[in-house]
Amino acid sequence: MTQRMPALFLGHGNPMHAIQENRYTEVWRQLGEQLPRPKAILVISAHWVTQGTAVTAMTHPRTIHDFGQFPQALFDVQYPAAGDPQLAERVKQRLSGSNVMLDHQWGLDHGTWGVLVKMYPDADIPVVQLSLDAALSPEGHYQRGEQLSSLRDEGILLLASGNTVHNLSMARWGKEGGIYPWAEAFDQRVQDSLCSETGDSHHQLVDYQQLPGAQLANPTPEHFLPLLYILGAAHADDTISVPVTGMDMGSISMTSILVQ
Repeated sequence: MTQRMPALFLGHGNPMHAIQENRYTEVWRQLGEQLPRPKAILVISAHWVTQGTAVTAMTHPRTIHDFGQFPQALFDVQYPAAGDPQLAERVKQRLSGSNVMLDHQWGLDHGTWGVLVKMYPDADIPVVQLSLDAALSPEGHYQRGEQLSSLRDEGILLLASGNTVHNLSMARWGKEGGIYPWAEAFDQRVQDSLCSETGDSHHQLVDYQQLPGAQLANPTPEHFLPLLYILGAAHADDTISVPVTGMDMGSISMTSILVQ
């Protein structure tokens, strides 16, 4: 019998983490070493938002450098993991009632390879990306996590990449100023809510937009929504832990969440 895989949300933060070593990347490396080895990885990245739903179905996804004004060393990073067209087809089947497109153009964006290059540096595990459908409500994204949950019993690691707090317009790129109190407070509210109602049909964080400070913490939803897939994929007997917390550039949370 295949061991049930965890579901994992990683706060990916600044793309530079991909070529740096720090306490966040050390935790990502440890997770890659300590978690059961997956047969394949399904990633929900904040950096692929589409009209409708798409899932990468190519055999060799390209490495996408979807950013600007960073050192050339970051653009030089390649993550040559194989794709998994059969997994893409299974994802499409799991999302019953949805018009899911099998995509052959996108690839792996930095929300995906920026963390996987630390977790699995040999790029020897197949990777498939699922897009965030812009038309879905938070409840709809949570329900997708429920629909995909059974993949965990097939040896698939569900990995969501985003940030529980993501206000890029207020980011402090230098070291002056420290962490915004409102950012820290919202991230703590999320952590306080994490262990509530795991495996239920409606986790309270589905309504994250009603939490105090939500609009300032997440002016746009795409970096928070991946977390809802992981909460939706949780089973009633799972436990939730927080492998690492912290704030990047004052306004971007690095909190990571492990369901197993």
